[in-house]
Amino acid sequence: MPSMKAQTLIRPALAATAASLLLSACLSSPPPAPPAAVDSTTPAQRMAAVEQVAGIDDTELSVQPLRDTLVEDLRETAIAQRRAGDLDGAAEALNQALLLVEDDPGILQERAEIALLQADWPRAETLAKKAVDLGSRTGPLCRRHWATIEQSRLARAQKENAVSAHAQIEGCTVPGIKRF
Repeated sequence: MPSMKAQTLIRPALAATAASLLLSACLSSPPPAPPAAVDSTTPAQRMAAVEQVAGIDDTELSVQPLRDTLVEDLRETAIAQRRAGDLDGAAEALNQALLLVEDDPGILQERAEIALLQADWPRAETLAKKAVDLGSRTGPLCRRHWATIEQSRLARAQKENAVSAHAQIEGCTVPGIKRF
C-alpha cells in the first residue's frame, strides 16, 4: 500500500487527469451528421411529374388563348426541337416568342418547362411564377405552373417550400359547366 505522502500526490494527479478527460469530452465536436439523402431525380423525371399533375379532365373548364401565327410557329419549332433533344434550340425559339408576347402564360410555362429539363431550377421557378402572376389560376396550365414550381424547389432541397407549392395545385381545378 502506498504511503500517505504518495497517496496525497496520486489523488490530485488522478483528479486532474479525470477532469481533463471530462473537459476534452465536452469540448470535442459532435459526431458528423449523417449525409443528406441525395436526390437522384432526373430533369426528365421532374418534367414527367409536371405532366402527370397537369392532366386534362374532359369535364374541366380550360381556356386557350388565340395566338399570332409567328408566335405559334415559334412554339411548334420549340416543340419539335424539344422532341429531337435540342433543348437549347427549343429555349431559343421560346425566348424569341417571348420577345413578341412577353405576357403569354402558356409561352412562359413552356419556357419554364425547358428550363426544368435543362436543370435550371431557379429560372424554371421564376418563369412559372411569372405565368401564375399573369392570371393562369385555373385548369391544366395552372397545375403545370405550380407543379413546375414544386419540382424546382424539390430539386433545390427546399422541401417546405415545395409543399406550399403542391398545396396550390388543388385550387387550380375548376369544374366545367354541366349542360344537361
